[in-house]
Amino acid sequence: MKHFLGIVVIGMLVLVSACGGAGSSSSLKTQFLTIATASTGGTFYPIGIGLGQLWTEKLEDQGIKATGQSSAGSVENIDLLRNGEVQLAILQGIVGPMAYEGIGEFEGNKYEDLRSISMLWPNVEHFVLKENTIKTGTISDIEGKKYSIGARASGTEMSSNAIFAGLGYGEGDIKLDYLGFNESASSIKDGRLDGAALPGGIPVSAVTDLYASNSGTTILEVTEEQLDLINSKYEIFFPYEIPAGSYPGQDDPIQTIAQPNWLGLSKELDEELVYKLTKSLFENLDYMYAIHESAKEIKLETALDGLPAPLHVGAYKYFKEVGLEIPENLIPPEVNE
Repeated sequence: MKHFLGIVVIGMLVLVSACGGAGSSSSLKTQFLTIATASTGGTFYPIGIGLGQLWTEKLEDQGIKATGQSSAGSVENIDLLRNGEVQLAILQGIVGPMAYEGIGEFEGNKYEDLRSISMLWPNVEHFVLKENTIKTGTISDIEGKKYSIGARASGTEMSSNAIFAGLGYGEGDIKLDYLGFNESASSIKDGRLDGAALPGGIPVSAVTDLYASNSGTTILEVTEEQLDLINSKYEIFFPYEIPAGSYPGQDDPIQTIAQPNWLGLSKELDEELVYKLTKSLFENLDYMYAIHESAKEIKLETALDGLPAPLHVGAYKYFKEVGLEIPENLIPPEVNE
């Protein structure tokens, strides 16, 4: 009888222990995060997917699951953030000051809740054009051509419009089309387009496809004078050299321009959550470096370069903790409230 009672007591203890463990496990609420990127043929998409994989793998035990999502690009990403449809977004540099200050594309529609986590990598302009239409080898050759400037509501469209406006091109000077990266590459190969703006981190898969398929296209260069004109309104672009061999059969370096790509979000996202995301990113850079060549540009020492919106308080907390000097314009307004 005593032996039987002992077995019953042990069984009850095991059951209570199991129930207790199940209760503590189920009490961990999963937080699902979506990262808005751009079309699948560019660089935003694979890096956004990589960020989601990184955070899910490293933070799943803390209830965090993240995933990248394709989108029309930076302009739509601002709307997705503003409407709470995504929690984070990769954005082109030029979109930041426009959205945060309510100028340009966002005239009268200021997004004061926009915050940043980090600069990610330079967004390198690839002005692709059919070789048989080239005269100077610079972006002045785009005038009069059938040219795609990215999907509607994309950062590519916005930056292309700003670039062309700086160069003095008006309505009708270029026969514009609005296609994503892969669609642009296909249309160039089919002869429906003369060229396309295909900005992104090196290598851009759609540009690799064009070079590898012997489509008779090349990347145009940007002169110092042209850069000065482009920066006359939004001083955000800087000179950038595409190294020789970045694309199949590209034997010489190409002088173009770039702007920063960065990770944006709303100030409403939880401080401790954003702290964990920032810390996990910079403590696992090798993971990101294996995702895409452009991810190798993500570095702690350049994390604050070119950011057009204040840091989120969670990111601010991490960067202060690791000893970065935070520029005054990047200190979150919430810190002083």
